[in-house]
Amino acid sequence: MVFRLSSSEEVDFVLVGAGLQNALLTLALSELRPAASVVLLEGSELPFGNHTWCFHAGDVPASAEALVEPLVVRRWPAYDVRFPGLTRRIPEVYSATTSDRVRRILLERFRTAPNLELRTGVRAEKVAAHAVTLEDGSVVRGKTVVDARGPSAAPFAARAFQKFVGLDLALSKPSPCSLPVLMDATVPQTDGFRFFYVLPLSEHRALIEDTYFSDGPELDADSVCSEIEHYAVARGFEIRSVLRQEQGVLPLPLRSFGGRGEAPISAGYAGGFFHPATGYSFPVALRLALALADSDGNEGDGGFERFLVEHRTQFRFAAFLNRLLFTAFRPETRWNALARFYRLPVGVIRRFYAHDTTLSDRARIMCGRPPHGLSLPTFLEKRAFA
Repeated sequence: MVFRLSSSEEVDFVLVGAGLQNALLTLALSELRPAASVVLLEGSELPFGNHTWCFHAGDVPASAEALVEPLVVRRWPAYDVRFPGLTRRIPEVYSATTSDRVRRILLERFRTAPNLELRTGVRAEKVAAHAVTLEDGSVVRGKTVVDARGPSAAPFAARAFQKFVGLDLALSKPSPCSLPVLMDATVPQTDGFRFFYVLPLSEHRALIEDTYFSDGPELDADSVCSEIEHYAVARGFEIRSVLRQEQGVLPLPLRSFGGRGEAPISAGYAGGFFHPATGYSFPVALRLALALADSDGNEGDGGFERFLVEHRTQFRFAAFLNRLLFTAFRPETRWNALARFYRLPVGVIRRFYAHDTTLSDRARIMCGRPPHGLSLPTFLEKRAFA
């Protein structure tokens, strides 16, 4: 699918990979720099994938609220978490968007803006600082090249994984819950830290995911689908049909990487522009998009450099927490660390998800009574192998 043929001249931005990162960057550029010429390249025929992306109100800077608002398919005033011995409602606004909504908005933008071009079914063979060579040998040249082709290009050796399968369910009766459940860890702790994630998308529709923070990437999707259906029925969901299935295996970094901003800019998951502890991609993807739209992607630019420095600080801390979770706890006791986290003040939780913790927040997260199951000798023994 090609909406517009580009000339052989250099464009302002060449974006590789039509996922969340480059969708947000395209929107930011069209709003903040409407004259910028942009070519978005996607290897598959269907851009923007098959995903549900969620974010907290604190993830969105005030200056970007108008840009993000059209993407929202559902918003809730609070969310719940459930652990053995702890049930808590967090009074923070939570929102969801989907690939379908992103695709509809972006395709309309590409149809109507003469300086935006989307090419699908074209694979990048080589991505360089100012040019992308395609499989057919043609070259697309740009002043700034952003490579955001997803988790499969992550450059670190993965020893920890976030795995999930989600079923988008049509319900015969109204959903038994009206607020999202971000973590229900009151389930058997198999294959690492395990929890269910529930989004009541409408009165008769819910997305339910079975998620694992595991030491290995193996995922039996059929078996997990059965687990989801059993969980749903046991909690009062009457399933009429399965509308859609999504799944993923995301490598989780145990040390800092990426986020450097060199040309070409490696963005999205492979570039380290995501939250390494939660797997959430929206907050950092949005901030990177805003920084790039405001700066030409030049690491010497003051605003872009400040964004990179702050992101590296946040990433190092979250990756350290990953090392603790995966090396200082036995798999079946990891839930204790998350349960302790959700006893913290709401502001600390909000800023952690937003990838915007303060020094005081980081001290608050680390200090206090250690979670049950934490073994510092085990952590010190394994840290050389992390």
